[in-house]
Amino acid sequence: MGTFKRTEAQINEMVQKRVIPGASYALIDGPEIHTGQMGVAQVKPTIKPLWADAMYDLASVTKVVGTTTVALQLIQNGLLEIDRPVHDYLPSLQSTTITSRNLMTHTSGLSGYIPNRNALSAEALLAALQQLPISNRNRNHRVVYTDLGLIIMGQVIERIVGETIQPLITERVLRPLGLWHTSFQPSREKVVPTTYSVQTGLLQGIVHDPKAQVLGEHCGSAGLFASVADLVRFSQLMLGQIDVPTVLTQATIANLYQDWTPNRHLRRSFGWNLWHRPAETAPVIFHTGYTGTLLMLDRQRQQGFVFLSNRVHPVANNQTFLPARRQLIAAWLADTVTN
Repeated sequence: MGTFKRTEAQINEMVQKRVIPGASYALIDGPEIHTGQMGVAQVKPTIKPLWADAMYDLASVTKVVGTTTVALQLIQNGLLEIDRPVHDYLPSLQSTTITSRNLMTHTSGLSGYIPNRNALSAEALLAALQQLPISNRNRNHRVVYTDLGLIIMGQVIERIVGETIQPLITERVLRPLGLWHTSFQPSREKVVPTTYSVQTGLLQGIVHDPKAQVLGEHCGSAGLFASVADLVRFSQLMLGQIDVPTVLTQATIANLYQDWTPNRHLRRSFGWNLWHRPAETAPVIFHTGYTGTLLMLDRQRQQGFVFLSNRVHPVANNQTFLPARRQLIAAWLADTVTN
């Protein structure tokens, strides 16, 4: 296996500078996999060490592991047309123009504030989300990252299949892949905690995202908890190293490594973000999660990076974490070039 000294040095620096309490990670280099842990699981109210198969709140990485994968299954099977108006599948949606391509590439133009969002019932929140206005200036022309598209895509999937999105992800993705340490309802003791305060205590085994807390099993944008080992197996599927056609065919997966935006120039795939290396045609697909998670996959080089942290513990600090994450991504990209 090649060396990933820059990557591991950056993770260590993030731990030493207390940007994150700790991290579990995997570096995939062809058939070789190196896994490691640094730091601790929690620092408040007491310090606790990390452990093997620790599960983390994936936050928005749920979007690509779960909802995107099921949506691609429906496209494969001819049950979902990406350029057909979403309204045809979900008549309760106010817009009659946005498409599945728009939702999954964050080019829908959906935006808006919902008053008292966190106090609404799941049904009321879903109804409010479907009535949000659209910016015609942004639709098809600008990527504006938001949870809204994947939440609504979850509703589209529910209407097509007739099942709730989170159990459907478990049935169609997690179980066929044998991801036994990935769950929407994990045992508390298996999960690295997220936030802590004296007033609310330790959040552990309960999804951090407020909308996901309200929506429960109807949320397609967040809610999964997973271990590094399970995300390695998912990554191997997406890199073409294992073949599980009941989840996705390799032809479908290969097609993800390209721009899927309406005008094919906004650098966003179906559900995934894209990183284009200079002078290379095939991009890296990747996704981040607010809680401190990151998944990067380079099918051409057969390399991947799984990074799980609980950077929101005990509280989030974007000013320190976001620059450190950019440096971490740059370190991994540099290591893959020199290996």
